Amino acid sequence: MIFDTHCHLNFSAFKNDYDEIIKKCLDENIFLVIVGSNYKTSKRAVEISENYENGVYASIGLHPIHLLEREVEEDEFNFKSSGESFDYEKYKDLAKSKKVVAIGEIGFDYYWKPKSEIEFENYKRKQEEEFLKQIDFAKELNLPVILHCRSAFKDLLKNLSPDIKGVIHCFTGNIDELKRFLDLGFYIGFNGIIFKDIKVDFEEIIRFTPLDRILLETDSPYLTPPNFYEKRNNPLAVKIIGGKIAEIKKIDKEKIFEQTTKNAKELFKIKV
Repeated sequence: MIFDTHCHLNFSAFKNDYDEIIKKCLDENIFLVIVGSNYKTSKRAVEISENYENGVYASIGLHPIHLLEREVEEDEFNFKSSGESFDYEKYKDLAKSKKVVAIGEIGFDYYWKPKSEIEFENYKRKQEEEFLKQIDFAKELNLPVILHCRSAFKDLLKNLSPDIKGVIHCFTGNIDELKRFLDLGFYIGFNGIIFKDIKVDFEEIIRFTPLDRILLETDSPYLTPPNFYEKRNNPLAVKIIGGKIAEIKKIDKEKIFEQTTKNAKELFKIKV
């Protein structure tokens, strides 16, 4: 079994073929967590996951980028952020589904920010307020969190404590930040960004991260790894991520798949 712990088959990029992709994944024994980023996509994640008896799960939460309404231009796909606040009652209703295994993705994002410094400071405060609401929500439900962090590790770390469990998704920090997440008991999520030429020594980070704290993810439709069969990423690419980590750690890839699946099951309390 292989586990993609972070994909977005609930996004519009997959509106016409998510079911076909999920069936291919299940045929290849790939399990997955479909991750929400606002109320609409969280609801969609739950709805999709409930169509499958096993192997497909959902995470619900409000991504910091959706606190403001604006056009967002990413490398692979552009979208319009929704401009909303965390609605406890609506998310509590979604959480009634047995398929909900986490709260996320939630966190801090200072990459996309208002132009003026005053607006940015207000935006940072808003992100912290909405993040803490969702941390309390996760504690109430006894669920782990899926954390997003972009250019904001200092503020994310200061708002975490050892009583919060979860994964830092798409980790792009340094060794010192990695150590702090590990000390807090967090898992570390790696995806196709490990192939990109950015100012992160992913080989050093991956070598340092214990195998029993690694989760595989794709973040599809984003961050397509090289040599994948299409430009749009999907959970089938999780094999490529695992293979690269096996190469860096000099461990058989089957061992990577076995342990990271065990890690996912333990974090998300999945007994299948």
